[in-house]
Amino acid sequence: MKILFFTDTHIRGTTPANRKDNLVDTLEEKFNEVLDISNKHNVDYILHGGDLFDRPDVSISIVSRFVTILNKFKMPIYIICGNHDIYGHNPDTINRTMLGLFNSIGTVNLIDENQIVFLKKDDVTVQLTGQPYIYNIDDNNSLNRYIINDVDPKADYSIHMVHGMLLDKPFIKGIPYTLIYDIKSTKADITLSGHYHSGFGIIKSNDKYFVNPGSLIRITNSLKEIERIPQVVLIDLNDDINIKLIPLKTALPGEKILDRKKIETFIFKNERLVQFKQSIDSTVSFEKLDINEVLLEVSTAEGVAENVKEEALRRIASSQMKDLGDD
Repeated sequence: MKILFFTDTHIRGTTPANRKDNLVDTLEEKFNEVLDISNKHNVDYILHGGDLFDRPDVSISIVSRFVTILNKFKMPIYIICGNHDIYGHNPDTINRTMLGLFNSIGTVNLIDENQIVFLKKDDVTVQLTGQPYIYNIDDNNSLNRYIINDVDPKADYSIHMVHGMLLDKPFIKGIPYTLIYDIKSTKADITLSGHYHSGFGIIKSNDKYFVNPGSLIRITNSLKEIERIPQVVLIDLNDDINIKLIPLKTALPGEKILDRKKIETFIFKNERLVQFKQSIDSTVSFEKLDINEVLLEVSTAEGVAENVKEEALRRIASSQMKDLGDD
């Protein structure tokens, strides 16, 4: 059985200021290359780690361009929802989103929390599970969302997909994350993760594999992104596990499509803003004007009861959806 995995495609209709190209055209080229790779390697299943879209209500004109490509895939596509795919960091809003629409028309197969799917090819059976993004996924008491405790006896292998900040080493202070070391007890043979755009590649620990190839598109304001080449993961399951990374040929060198000057300007402004915040000892995050940044700020606030956080996120989600034109 062969499986192709990629993540964080962030389909959107606009191009970030730090890119020199037309992002929609570039995304189309990459999706078509992923399609070619899947056909070249006779892949049986496609897995996507979440954040198919950059926002839950991407315009129909943009969506139509990509549904045409996705419908060309001959093999089933399984996906979990990321934080950008849903409203208010709440997976329960999925039916009001474009990803939910894709699922309802059969373009993709959405995996819900606690759902078990069995993938089969010849004599190989894979137990596939998924954990969609939820606001507290990287809390210390949420390790169970990453860990698989039971594998069906009829499954030869177990794969668990998670959209969360799974990392191989400690991260920036103040950003919740989960270390691979913390979930080493999982019974999943392969844990596939998205959300962390830089990725960490393929890590093997105690005969378990932890994989994040990084996002398929480079949209973040990071100098590290200039050096990174987007890639996909090819998983070959037969008598044993073989996993390799395949860099995309359509992905140009970072310096050709990312504006280093704009990125450095952004970093400088951000540092000045942080200094300003510290100087007035404020707990308000003035720079978090993007809705996803606001959601992150709410969900990670310290000293706030869980029921208060949940209600705040519910109200934000309701506000986001109020102009959708349906009940």
